[in-house]
Amino acid sequence: MDYLLSDDEQRLYDDVCHFADTVVAPAAYDYDTERRLPMEIIAQMGEMGLFGLPYPVEYGGQGKDYMQLCLAVEALGRVDQSIGVTLEAGVGLGIMPIYRNGTDEQRAEWLPDLVAGRALAGFGLTEAEAGSDAGATKTTAVQDGDEWVINGSKQFITNSGTPITSLVTITAVTGESTRADGSTKKELSSIIVPTGTPGFTVGAPYDKVGWHTSDTHPLTLTDVRVPASNLLGQRGRGYADFLQSLDEGRIAFAALATGAAQGCLDEAVRYAKTRNVFGSPIGSHQHIAFTISRMQARVQSARLTWHDAARKLVAGRPFKTEASIAKLVAGEAAMENARAATQIWGGYGFLNENAVARHYRDSKILEIGEGTTEVQLMIIARELGFAA
Repeated sequence: MDYLLSDDEQRLYDDVCHFADTVVAPAAYDYDTERRLPMEIIAQMGEMGLFGLPYPVEYGGQGKDYMQLCLAVEALGRVDQSIGVTLEAGVGLGIMPIYRNGTDEQRAEWLPDLVAGRALAGFGLTEAEAGSDAGATKTTAVQDGDEWVINGSKQFITNSGTPITSLVTITAVTGESTRADGSTKKELSSIIVPTGTPGFTVGAPYDKVGWHTSDTHPLTLTDVRVPASNLLGQRGRGYADFLQSLDEGRIAFAALATGAAQGCLDEAVRYAKTRNVFGSPIGSHQHIAFTISRMQARVQSARLTWHDAARKLVAGRPFKTEASIAKLVAGEAAMENARAATQIWGGYGFLNENAVARHYRDSKILEIGEGTTEVQLMIIARELGFAA
């Protein structure tokens, strides 16, 4: 496969890299310390059309594809993972389910503002006892006339409490279905819950190890009533629909991790060429040079895996296993490169004002979010024919 970018793809990547270097990076330490999502930067990303990259122009989108979205996410992830994941989650988990599974009325109501970046949306799947095992969902939605009555709670929901969050799509148990063998299973459906709906409560933001800028909250739903027409997609297909979005999201997540790995590499190279010890740059020592060489190899491996998965997605070919491989390889590359870069920077790498220190804190979640490393290994093992 040819992994070279087209002129259009390269131009987009360069433009977002310039924005990341000149706008995001200089402010990153301040808003990381303040633990706030800089809405002024999100607004600029909206004006650039980043939230609308893979969506049709009829909804105000850019008419591009998922590959270009991932390139933008990688470019942002180089300097600030929190900003990168705000884009990744906003587009993949916030907009995509409505674009793919929504009715014409739902698309017309919600997509224009979301695609323009004037609004953000979250997807509420995870619960206290339902993460990797989403089938353990306990949130319920009971139909009462022409309304759904929703009760339950959600955990770790990105983009759920920003000043411009307009909705959260939640998964809920809407009944039971019968398997071919006569046993029953939970019927999971997706339902759009607009923010401000009575009974919908956004909890305090989490005190996280990293991703301080990313907006992440627990949600509580107490007798929340929404119109029956807020059902997203077919009743009972909420879990299956979400898995499709999650498979795609893993590619963008891998792009984010690749960006983080690249950012650590860039900082390590810069420091190794300018930091002098005993009369010579530390990069002149073989151990440092070899360490950085391994960092480069990780970046290249991570980038090739997510490019492979993204190209297959765009071409309409199966990509589930490739997405898991990309998520696995890139997540580990980011974590290893963050550790190596911090070691190369020494004491300076332990200061929060340093980009490598933030990558060191931020990168661990790249091995957990949108499917843990263990889940990716399970998916890959099943593809190989093992009952993992």
